Order: sequence, then structure tokens, then C-alpha cells
Amino acid sequence: MNRAFSRKKDKTWMHTPEALSKHFIPYNAKFLGSTEVEQPKGTEVVRDAVRKLKFARHIKKSEGQKIPKVELQISIYGVKILEPKTKEVQHNCQLHRISFCADDKTDKRIFTFICKDSESNKHLCYVFDSEKCAEEITLTIGQAFDLAYRKFLESGGKDVETRKQIAGLQKRIQDLETENMELKNKVQDLENQLRITQVSAPPAGSMTPKSPSTDIFDMIPFSPISHQSSMPTRNGTQPPPVPSRSTEIKRDLFGAEPFDPFNCGAADFPPDIQSKLDEMQFIYGRIQTDTNYMKLIEKRQ
Repeated sequence: MNRAFSRKKDKTWMHTPEALSKHFIPYNAKFLGSTEVEQPKGTEVVRDAVRKLKFARHIKKSEGQKIPKVELQISIYGVKILEPKTKEVQHNCQLHRISFCADDKTDKRIFTFICKDSESNKHLCYVFDSEKCAEEITLTIGQAFDLAYRKFLESGGKDVETRKQIAGLQKRIQDLETENMELKNKVQDLENQLRITQVSAPPAGSMTPKSPSTDIFDMIPFSPISHQSSMPTRNGTQPPPVPSRSTEIKRDLFGAEPFDPFNCGAADFPPDIQSKLDEMQFIYGRIQTDTNYMKLIEKRQ
């Protein structure tokens, strides 16, 4: 743990140990950004980072972008950088990873610290702009270092390991929360797709009416099933269906009128043929009468 707080020997600390140990000290500042540096400490290293970020900020300012405001929460566990309104943590710089902290002598509004990134293991220099509190913030971070170092000596190093484990667990929890949110969004998308599919699909059991099939001559085939009359005959049998007849006289392929046995009168046949037909109708009537008589006798027996 490298510390660069030479002025702490000349000045007393500004906060009580309980304020930094059990709580945190908040400060408001403008965040110019962070940039990678080659060394974990050094005044020249910090000056180069400040010049680089100031130049980048001037370009963004000319484009109409404002310097974002942040809230700093300083404690013996580290420095948190939060969004002031939503309190969302943008960066969590653990104290044991901070290797250098200083305010700018030429510009008393600027203060910086160098922190080693936990994922990339690169050294990043964070630069802030505070009109009135730059030196005070630097001293507060120095006091947090002093208290953390004393606690480290008292616990024999166990407290630092515990903080590392807690920080690792917090990082894991944050990753799981992000993954959980992504899974919830995927489930919501699948539910929306399923709902759209159910709305567009026809209801179960419904059948689309089909047009009657036709033969090779594009004609509807003959069906022997037809509606019969509900009026029974005297012998209890259903009469055969009477075919529909059109008023228009249809002719066959040779131009002749087709034979219709239901439309034949007495004058349609010669006398000898007509007499034979009358005789056959008489015999058929006798057969029907005898049949009905036999059925009646069987019922009585």
C-alpha cells in the first residue's frame, strides 16, 4: 500500500475515526473521467493524466456536453463514485487498490487518485474537479488510509482478507443481479411471442370449411345419400326420393328427349304395351296386398 500524503504530518485530521469506520464522508464533485497510466504512483504520472483528460473534456464541452456531476463516498473501505440523483454506483475503488492520491498544486480545483482495476489489473487515474473541496477530499482519503492501516496492524491482516472476500461477494451479487435481469427480459419476450401466436391461431376444434371435391372434368361427383321424405307409406317403408325436375326439356347427346318413367301417360305407349303395363301394375298391387296381409297375421299370432 503506497501512500503519498506528506501533509498529514503538518495538519490534524478533519473527521472523527467513527465517521470513516462506521459510516462515510460524502463530497460532491465533477468527474472529468479516468485514463490508464503506466505507473501506480508519481506526480508526473498524475499531471500527464490530468492534461490528457482536460483536453478531452474541452473537446466534449465544445460539442455541447457538460461535465457530469458525481457524489464521492469516502470510508476506510474505499471511495465510491455515485450518480447524485439515483445513487447508482458507477465505480467502487477499494482502498487497498488505491496506490496514489494528490491534489494539483497549479490548479487547486483538481484532485486525483490512482487505482488498480480489479478486472483488467490496469492502473487507472481518476480525475475530479471540485471548486472548494479538492484539498479537503485529498486529506479525507489520507485519513481513511491511516485508519485502515491501523486496523490492519491491530487485526494482524485478517481484516483486509475479510474485506477482499466481502468485495468479491458483492461483485458476484452484482453480476448475478445483472444476469437475472437479462433472463427476466428473455422470459418476457417469450411470453409476448406466445401470446401473439395464441391470438393469431384458430380456436381449437374449429374446422375450415372445405369446398366439395371435383372429378377430372371439374364436376361434383354423384352422392347416393339424399334427404328423404319423413312421410311413410302405408306398408311402413320410406318412398324413394323423387328427383328434381326442371321445366326445361333436356336432350341427350343425339338430340333426343330422354325417357322418364315418372312422366309417362297412357297415350305414350301402343295399346298392347299399355295393356301389359296395366297387368303388371295390377299384379304388383296384389303382391303388396298379400304381403301386408301376411304381416298382419304374423303379428296377431
